[in-house]
Amino acid sequence: MTLYSATINGTMVNCATDFAVINPATRQEAGRAPNMDGGDLDHAVGAARRAFAEWSARSDKDLQSICAAVTARIEEHAEELARIITLEQGKPLNGLGSRWEMGGAVAWAGYTTGLSLPVKLLQDNAEGRVELHRKPIGVVGSITPWNFPVMIAIWHIMPALRTGNTVVVKPSPLTPLSTLRLVEIMNEVLPPGVLNVVTADDQGFNLGAAMAAHPDINKIVFTGSIATGQKVMQSAASNMKRLTLELGGNDASIVLPDADPQKIAEGLFWGAFINNGQTCAALKRLYVHETIHDAVCAALVAYASNIPVGNGMDEASILGPVQNRMQFDKLSRLVADASGRGKVLLGGAPGEGLFFPPTIIAGLSNGDPLVDEEQFGPALPVIKYSDIDDAIRMANDSPNGLGGSVWSSDISVAKTVASRMQCGSVWINKHGAIQPNAPFGGVKASGLGVEFAEEGLAEYTDIQVIFA
Repeated sequence: MTLYSATINGTMVNCATDFAVINPATRQEAGRAPNMDGGDLDHAVGAARRAFAEWSARSDKDLQSICAAVTARIEEHAEELARIITLEQGKPLNGLGSRWEMGGAVAWAGYTTGLSLPVKLLQDNAEGRVELHRKPIGVVGSITPWNFPVMIAIWHIMPALRTGNTVVVKPSPLTPLSTLRLVEIMNEVLPPGVLNVVTADDQGFNLGAAMAAHPDINKIVFTGSIATGQKVMQSAASNMKRLTLELGGNDASIVLPDADPQKIAEGLFWGAFINNGQTCAALKRLYVHETIHDAVCAALVAYASNIPVGNGMDEASILGPVQNRMQFDKLSRLVADASGRGKVLLGGAPGEGLFFPPTIIAGLSNGDPLVDEEQFGPALPVIKYSDIDDAIRMANDSPNGLGGSVWSSDISVAKTVASRMQCGSVWINKHGAIQPNAPFGGVKASGLGVEFAEEGLAEYTDIQVIFA
């Protein structure tokens, strides 16, 4: 089985022990990764800190040129990386799967490369000249999840590099292989030490916690659960680390009575079931007006019934397995509970191994676990409502506030409803359609700071004001 190496200071690194990464479709080994410890982390952070002096001193034009070369190299290896993603994460090569993820990763890298944060002139008069400069923060620690191992790594790494920071990235122990290979590829272009990667199985030494507390890491970018994000925030206080936290979501969608069930069924399905529902900004609670509730449910079931589920390496598969046993067990618990409370319209019973069929359950309400908890899997609760104020209240009745959506044939009415939703992003007649030119982040417990666009780029800088 292939042993993947880490990259520290531009050099391939292994250690005394390694750990197995399991293909969720077959339950066989997809590869092995180094099981690193605090000494390896210190090595990586030291390399990044030494490289920072030269990297941060480069001109904006030079940083942009190197980031463009990095983007081109990633695109050259897109198919190779897509196959590694499928083997370790489970998502299919096709559909909105690993090839789609790599397309998104390249698009984000390219767009981020083209951004810039020029000096902003605040004042220039007889009283003096005042300029606002954006300065790189230092060493950025990136902690990424298992659902989009390459694309989220790109979301973290590229803006850090573009603004003159150096990086140590730590992928999830469930999906480290594609990130290890990604960093190796990027180091074919980058100077040594600018980008480093560390991995561990997190069974003994907790590498992520050590990063959050490390005195020589100046910023942490974390995508993951609220509970872990809270721990990262607490640890980061030790040296006043800058933070960007993209945490859990339990996104609500509201379907207004004038929506066309047949026209919106496909969009609703992919809003909920993209990446098998294993997406922070997936549609996870569907509120439908009583006059079209049954028609929307029927259209959704008809569409979902034709989606092939299978091993991601099969070119015919459109959805794959749940990525890991812990998530599968949580999903199974929530669906079993919901089956006793509502009406199962599709799916409902676990398949073999880690496969779980697309599941739609009606007759649920706020207070039911499948509605209140983030399921992070292929199960969608449908809640009937009669009054729009009640629908908005139920949609907002959550500690989460990442995304939401409104579905209607009247855009102006939908925008009015959208403005009342308590979340960082609201889509109309679609869901989860993030893009690199629009800031993305959560409110309430769903995060701190934003990613993407100029606003996201600025999160990797400190402000320095020069008075002349």
